[in-house]
Amino acid sequence: MTMMALPRLLSNGWTVCRLLFVSGISRGTQPKQDAQIVDNCKTQEVQMNRVLKAMVLFFVLTGINWQAVAFSEADLQKLKSSLKCPKCDLAGADLSGAKLAGANLNSANLYKARFFRAELVGANLTEADLSGIDLGFADLTGADLSGANLIDAYMEETNLRDANLAGTDLTKAYLEATDLTGANLTMANLTGAFLEGTYLENADLTDAVLTDAKLNWVKNLNKAILCRTTMPDATVDNSGC
Repeated sequence: MTMMALPRLLSNGWTVCRLLFVSGISRGTQPKQDAQIVDNCKTQEVQMNRVLKAMVLFFVLTGINWQAVAFSEADLQKLKSSLKCPKCDLAGADLSGAKLAGANLNSANLYKARFFRAELVGANLTEADLSGIDLGFADLTGADLSGANLIDAYMEETNLRDANLAGTDLTKAYLEATDLTGANLTMANLTGAFLEGTYLENADLTDAVLTDAKLNWVKNLNKAILCRTTMPDATVDNSGC
């Protein structure tokens, strides 16, 4: 059932009430009976509105997506058999724990896919759509994610040592305790990203934007390369130029 269908469905009862009221008038019912019909209808309308609000709140809180995410089974089998699947459609696929070291997923659609604890060492994810992806505890050592869309990505304790994240969009990404040691983050957009406890030793943040990013308990930020780097308070750090 779509969101648009809910109001129509719940309004049917009120429509029936109005028809009954009109029908009652045409039959010449007494004013007292007419008033009773109206009161009943109003009570029913209030109850329906409460049900509608409760249903909407439920869907919002549970994060249910109104537009179904479907992936290509053929693409999934292709990836598993050959590790080569550029431009594949794997949106919403669950590849938790998969062994995909060196896989080619260039420009692939991995929207809201799940790669929890997956092995993606040296994988090619350039220009891929990784928005909303789950890469929690995954190993992407030396992986190439340059130009990828990582908006709202979940990457808690993800290993991104020496990974290429140049030009990536990490807006509001969750990277708690993620290892970015030696990672290339030049021109990366980290606006509003959660980076608490992240390891940044030798990470290159040249021209990166960290506006409103959360940097509490970040490890070795003083050893990261900061050049024309926009910090959380909107100041520009040129200490590493």
